[in-house]
Amino acid sequence: MSSIVGSILGILFCGGLGAVAGWLLATAIGLAGVPAALVAALAGVVIATALWVAGASLLRALGLHR
Repeated sequence: MSSIVGSILGILFCGGLGAVAGWLLATAIGLAGVPAALVAALAGVVIATALWVAGASLLRALGLHR
């Protein structure tokens, strides 16, 4: 059960950071409207996935997760 809760928290954390980073990227390059939403969504997914992989690898390297 704690594994499920940890995964849910990890998804929320990585997804939230990815969404904020994608939004900041779209804003930084001066986009607005639909193009900004598309860039933010794509960048957010890529960033969230990278964070998830990095976090999982770190936990495995530290021996905190199998």
